[in-house]
Amino acid sequence: MNQYKGFNANLALEAALATEKAAIAASYMVGRGDEKAADKEAVDALRTALNAMDITGRIVIGEGERDEAPMLYIGEEVGTKNGPGIDIALDPLEGTTLTAKAMANALAVMAFAPKGQMLYAPDVYMDKIAIGPGFEPGIVDLDKSPADNARALAKAKGISVENLTVCVLDRTRHSPIIDELRSVKARVLLITDGDVQGVINTTDPDTQVDMYIGQGGAPEGVLAAAALQCVGGQMQGRLHFRNDVEVGRARRVGIDDLDIKYDLDGLCAGPAIFVATGVTPGSLVDGVRFKNGRVTTETLVMNSIDRSVQRLRSDRPV
Repeated sequence: MNQYKGFNANLALEAALATEKAAIAASYMVGRGDEKAADKEAVDALRTALNAMDITGRIVIGEGERDEAPMLYIGEEVGTKNGPGIDIALDPLEGTTLTAKAMANALAVMAFAPKGQMLYAPDVYMDKIAIGPGFEPGIVDLDKSPADNARALAKAKGISVENLTVCVLDRTRHSPIIDELRSVKARVLLITDGDVQGVINTTDPDTQVDMYIGQGGAPEGVLAAAALQCVGGQMQGRLHFRNDVEVGRARRVGIDDLDIKYDLDGLCAGPAIFVATGVTPGSLVDGVRFKNGRVTTETLVMNSIDRSVQRLRSDRPV
């Protein structure tokens, strides 16, 4: 029996319809070179969809703090207030640059959890490591070197390190990680953007990604953790602060221990719903397509209540 009333497959479907609307809105800006306009279209559409839902929602991961974002800011309340209390993590357009340049893998992403189950993460960097399901706890650890983590995971999988693929965000700051992984002959898959998708790829054998490691946004870390809660896996994250301003952001959301190493439950304790609709074609889902006066979308829907993973294809008049 579901102890979280209202947290079910119907809610997952409603969430999917919301990101679908955001993806379609953003798709009109694909290739137009305007990142801000693309993001605004997605934000407007997603906020409108959320406010029509029978939930008592609170944005935990959003577009920024209230003085930085006019809509979908951290702490904003959304929904009709006639439904369950829901914490919401979202990125209306993960991949604004990808959208503006008509590149692959732009997504509209959102996660739901019952109130109080998600980390109220500030807009700072986070060191992350993640693997898929099926392993004993503690196989990988942020406090180990990338090489040691690669060796440990390869041993657990019963393969050589040479056959291990590690996904890393292609950034100058990750050069030491990349060099170390290559020094032990591990394959390194570099991605230009979208580390939420990078983490999720560790759960899908078809991607052939065994591990994700690197430093990306803390909000994206919570979104990725929600996805892992739905299908299983391991993840650790630690906030990384570059200055006192970023430390202040953490203090304002109630984080006192700045050095804590969060595990999967610390990032999103579950249960969780995760949805991602493609804006541009990608390895996770297809992008928005227009043809003969109709629009087609594809959405990945994960629900930890029944461990279900669905792909919803929608085709409707424009």
